[in-house]
Amino acid sequence: MIKRLTKHGNSTALVIDRSILELLKIDRDTPLELSTDGNVLIVAPVRDDERRRQFSDALEETNRKYGRALKRLAE
Repeated sequence: MIKRLTKHGNSTALVIDRSILELLKIDRDTPLELSTDGNVLIVAPVRDDERRRQFSDALEETNRKYGRALKRLAE
């Protein structure tokens, strides 16, 4: 399946078809992990509670440290 990114406000979004969401048993509230090997983007649902906690903690720390700068960059 080939997809294109779409404009969503000041961001760019990847729209995932409902059939794929149902197959993976994810919805808009499911945390997703983004990773890359330098050539491909990998989007995977976070299933491990410990990993989810680590991701959440890392996100909070990043927002605490760099939130203002990231907000300015987004404007």
